[in-house]
Amino acid sequence: MFTRIVTSALFAGAAAGLIAALLQLYFVQPVLLHAELYETGALVHFGGDAVSAHQDVGGIDPLRDGLSVLFTMLVYTGYALILVAAMAFAENRGHVVTARNGIIWGIAGFAIVHFAPGFTLAPEVPGVAAADVYDRQIWWFATVATAALAVWLIAFGRNWLAWAAAVVLLLAPHVIGAPEPDQFTGPVPTELGALFAARAFGIGAVAWILTGLFAGHFWRREADREA
Repeated sequence: MFTRIVTSALFAGAAAGLIAALLQLYFVQPVLLHAELYETGALVHFGGDAVSAHQDVGGIDPLRDGLSVLFTMLVYTGYALILVAAMAFAENRGHVVTARNGIIWGIAGFAIVHFAPGFTLAPEVPGVAAADVYDRQIWWFATVATAALAVWLIAFGRNWLAWAAAVVLLLAPHVIGAPEPDQFTGPVPTELGALFAARAFGIGAVAWILTGLFAGHFWRREADREA
């Protein structure tokens, strides 16, 4: 069982992470590099001459891009390990896991890791005002943990009490609120921040759906081999 979990997760995470990394390099990295020009003062949003919204943010940096690809693959391999372990637990309770319903698992993963915390603490570009990073990390981990438990209760709960508890768990972190800075200031145009958040969510959704799809596929393939 352990070998099956690790093998499925490695293949699924590496494949989904590679695709996610390539999408990030094409769609997200140019936005980050553009934002860094405002963060460093190379461009000025207010109080200076008007600048083009279509900036040349430089060429390819092989080392930086390579490390970004490797890191993303490692991250999604870690996500895949958690996802496949949950799939194994569910299958032991009588639920059949396939590539097709693995997509649902992937959507759930996106909702837990990206959408739930991002609903209040949105992805941020460099240079924007932000609260203390330690406080934000605590809130993020707490939100992901409560969202994971809530999704599990929604999927496998057997009565209205479990589903009501799930709703409370989903809402609680946002009712409490994420840590916020004293003032919302920063040199980066809000348009760049909005574009970054939208693309981060979009690529996160694609990556998690692929993770679920690949995890379900490899999990079922390994099961058929063992049969």
